[in-house]
Amino acid sequence: MKTFQLVAAASMVVALASETSLKAQDAAMAMKDSSSSATMASVNKADVDKIIATWPERPKLGATEMMVKYGMPQEVTSERVIWHNPGPFKRIAVTRQEDPHDFPAPHMDFMEHTIAYKVPADNIGDLIAFDGSSTIDRTVGELSARCDLEGHNILTLNLDHDIVTGKKTVEEAREAFGKNVVQDLKGEAPPYVAKLQFEPVAPAAAADPGESVIPGAPVRAAEAKDMSASAGDKTGDAEILATVLTIDKGQILAASQAQMKKISAPVLEYAKMLHTEHGLHMEKTMMLGKEMDVTPVITDSVDKLQQQGAGGLAKLVPLDGKEFEQAYVAAMVKGHTEALAMIDDKLLTATDNDKLKDHLTKTRAALAAHLEKVKALQSGM
Repeated sequence: MKTFQLVAAASMVVALASETSLKAQDAAMAMKDSSSSATMASVNKADVDKIIATWPERPKLGATEMMVKYGMPQEVTSERVIWHNPGPFKRIAVTRQEDPHDFPAPHMDFMEHTIAYKVPADNIGDLIAFDGSSTIDRTVGELSARCDLEGHNILTLNLDHDIVTGKKTVEEAREAFGKNVVQDLKGEAPPYVAKLQFEPVAPAAAADPGESVIPGAPVRAAEAKDMSASAGDKTGDAEILATVLTIDKGQILAASQAQMKKISAPVLEYAKMLHTEHGLHMEKTMMLGKEMDVTPVITDSVDKLQQQGAGGLAKLVPLDGKEFEQAYVAAMVKGHTEALAMIDDKLLTATDNDKLKDHLTKTRAALAAHLEKVKALQSGM
């Protein structure tokens, strides 16, 4: 088995792009801030107070309460204040915007508590039916409750968990919510309002990236480890396929950006051509992987290549007109030149598979043709 290291410059693929406070509160927040390793030094109370001074009174109160309890936030904008990993939560956010919410009684939503939680697909509808202010992100593995009080967000999350575990139905959870709120208003300190009645899982355990539905699409390296052990002698080919797909996708993303810019007709036509041909080539590469019984794998080297491409494209995106056109053409010249060098020096010498060698040879010919066309465009400019 031959292996290789992907060495590419960033340009190889242009792929990617409350105003008033009591002194006691100030002291409490300063003490919490100094003891919190997660607090960013760039955020200070004076800055937060200046921003939330312009907020409506209820969100301003909510933000102040969270600062007193959890210390200084890690993110502050004109529209929201965010704490990361406070207490048992993954995130707490207080927003300037208030949204009317009439369950279980009329109030305004502006405070959101998020935990790491894996919601089964079959329970998503139930949780939304229970409380429309719940937010579920299955990919990241997050469950959020939005209300006007921390205790009522905790109550929502506790009842969400009861629904998921089968302890309560949606109707029983809605009834329990109302009863707990009444108890809370009467000062009875119901446990479901006081704290979470379960332990949130680790974020990694809650995440669910889903499954690809595109035949021959690459998989992440971690997923590849769970694949058949018989593919062990094909790991080099798997990385080569993923590298070629990365080159194609980078050209497609850059071409998409070019087609949104005010550029000359020749350069626009060139971008459209790249978009079409690299799209077709991606499909051929994935089908080849299926034929070879090799699934492309996004290794660390491939991921680095993707990130480099995104960094290169980020430099082009803000440009427009002639400025974009010249930078795009120059990037295509350099990128295609380096892609050809990678095929010659790394990819072709890293596989013994004849079908893959033939595919790389044809890929090289197409890239060389693209390079000649863009060089002609550059000389005309």
